[in-house]
Amino acid sequence: MAAPDPDPRREAAATDPVIARRRRIAGWVDVGQKVGYGLFGLAVVAFLVGFVVGLEPWVVALIVACLVVGSIVLAPSIVFGYAVRAADRADREDSW
Repeated sequence: MAAPDPDPRREAAATDPVIARRRRIAGWVDVGQKVGYGLFGLAVVAFLVGFVVGLEPWVVALIVACLVVGSIVLAPSIVFGYAVRAADRADREDSW
């Protein structure tokens, strides 16, 4: 027989649809931040390679595309990440 869970919030997370949805959003936030920061990193690497080899038009297009798409993906991910953390913090403060 398993010992009872000392944290009652864990049981609530398994049954509460709001918390379950918040966890799904947090997962998408994590993916969005990884993709956005990865695209920014790729833009930096492309710039450095282009600076050494020569800034061909396709390198400039790659850098601009990475920055634009990275910004489009990363901005909402950061905002939703703050929202999820604030909701978690509010739940912790209200429940105790």
